[in-house]
Amino acid sequence: MSVTLTDQDKLTLRNAAYGAVSLMAAAAGADSPHKVATQGSIALHSATGLVGHVLSEKSSVGDLGGKSTAELADRVLPALTEAMELLKKQAPEEADNFRGTVLVAVETAAQARKGGTSPTLTEMTRKITEALDAA
Repeated sequence: MSVTLTDQDKLTLRNAAYGAVSLMAAAAGADSPHKVATQGSIALHSATGLVGHVLSEKSSVGDLGGKSTAELADRVLPALTEAMELLKKQAPEEADNFRGTVLVAVETAAQARKGGTSPTLTEMTRKITEALDAA
């Protein structure tokens, strides 16, 4: 079965996935945020299937900035739920792929921090997982 996603659908998936990595970098604080973001992004690029094609496209993501981690989370966590809902509706066989890809990226990001994961990163991972599972 061939699935066609709109440009907006693809943007939703990219914003959610790369937003999750951005949240992990923000949660890392001053301790290795660039390394956390880099390793998480590399993990996203290892995705396969429809999700892999969408995440590896050479197009931009939406605004993932913000004045605080809370502002970023206010956009990203609902986007993760929306992405899962979109995939469950339009490409159910890809929903688990997306969830797994994001969680691998989040775990990779957490392990990239000097000294391994921290309570802050563990808590952000929990919030991201909850958002993925809310759909």
